[in-house]
Amino acid sequence: MPSTIYACAFCPSRKVIVIAAALLSSGTLYDKVWDLHRVADLPGGSTQLFVGLHLVHEVTSPQAFSGLRDKGLTVACPERTVATVDHIVPTTSQARPFADPLAEEMLSTLERNCAESGIALNGIGTGRQGIVHVIAPELGLSQPGMTVACGDSHTSTHGAFGAIAFGIGTSQVRDVLASQSLAMNKLKVRRILVNGHLSAGVSAKDLILHVIRTLGVKGGVGYAYEFSGSAIEALSMEERMTLCNMAIEGGARCGYVNPDQITFDYLKGRPHAPCGAAWDAAVDWWRSLATDTKAVVDDEVVFDATVIAPTVTWGITPGQGLGIDECVPSLTMLNPGERPIATEAYRYMDLQPGTPIAGVPIDVCFIGSCTNGRLSDLRAAAAVARGRHVATGVKAFVVPGSEQVARAAEAEGLDQVFCAAGFEWREPGCSMCLAMNPDRLEGRQISASSSNRNFKGRQGSANGRTLLMSPAMVVAAAVHGRVTDVRTLALHPAS
Repeated sequence: MPSTIYACAFCPSRKVIVIAAALLSSGTLYDKVWDLHRVADLPGGSTQLFVGLHLVHEVTSPQAFSGLRDKGLTVACPERTVATVDHIVPTTSQARPFADPLAEEMLSTLERNCAESGIALNGIGTGRQGIVHVIAPELGLSQPGMTVACGDSHTSTHGAFGAIAFGIGTSQVRDVLASQSLAMNKLKVRRILVNGHLSAGVSAKDLILHVIRTLGVKGGVGYAYEFSGSAIEALSMEERMTLCNMAIEGGARCGYVNPDQITFDYLKGRPHAPCGAAWDAAVDWWRSLATDTKAVVDDEVVFDATVIAPTVTWGITPGQGLGIDECVPSLTMLNPGERPIATEAYRYMDLQPGTPIAGVPIDVCFIGSCTNGRLSDLRAAAAVARGRHVATGVKAFVVPGSEQVARAAEAEGLDQVFCAAGFEWREPGCSMCLAMNPDRLEGRQISASSSNRNFKGRQGSANGRTLLMSPAMVVAAAVHGRVTDVRTLALHPAS
């Protein structure tokens, strides 16, 4: 039954949707989607959950395909798996063969595995290549009511569409390829209620960094985060994707936003979205998936959007964040459980308690990643870069999240704005987010990054340091050569 119901997400018919709607449980969107995709209850309390959309890339799939061959298995539902290449691709020249033999081997292996299994591969030059969590939404693959799985932590991104999306490990990638299902334990639901309006210069990236700072990097363990409230309803789809993308950094297994008209407007007309009469039927069904007004959640935390400032991380976890006007906290300001990691962060980052985060010098500025590499991110960054120039000695570059994003940005002249300001304009890929490619920090360089993780060594150097912030804040740092409140640039625009 889950397979039959789920077919309506791709090419719905009114009859199937009526059946699906009749079977919906009450409660939260998470409850409804979980119940619709339950295949069986397993011994020990876990659930065999049908996976509607499986996304694969070149890093976590080779061993999974090998595992299938070792067991004499084949891909069960190749039409439900979509592949791209993103982590290892160079962003300067993408000519084949790649200069890095290992990267070339990984891409060749993915190409061979997809060809043998009948899996669609969005390769370089197709116009559809890019970071997996950028291309699936822009192609209309990510839709309300889906279960989405991918061998990548930030699969939670797709929850922005009212889907339940999980990052999985390599052995689970193999399991999904073989059975189109996963064994999982059901999560509790925490509502993250954000009311009010974000101030000028404050973005979805600042909002999620603020949430993680408040609740902690382990605060969401065992939970799905449901983002709601007037501030969330006002966000664009791309901003919602940023929010859900980093739910995993707060310990939540997934994050989602209930589908609404903003969701439907984004999806309409995309290649894999329903069309014609099927579109109207799909929207009716998608609306029914939203959390019921009387649904009971396991926990609720309320935030006031109006008090959130541009936020920057100072330490070695995404939870070590500060408003731009704040200083690095002392141990006495922190909970006892946070003090050991703070002590480690002081030493690694070479930042002492009491140091204002504004003014910290920057060596490298990176705009991109599955968190902030979409067209709206580049527009926000270009608005700050226009008429200004990168400070002497700062290396700054922009990496679009996909080929579609790159071409759209170029059509608007955003690439020219960045180049005139002293940024490099690169080809699509994950780039310096995780440095499984030539884009890496060197030595003790410190990076202003629009990506999602500031772990030790995350950006390629064992000693490199990362400060997470919004794309607009990255440009402000690039222009001044130090962490800068982007709102001061907005108040004093370039001539």
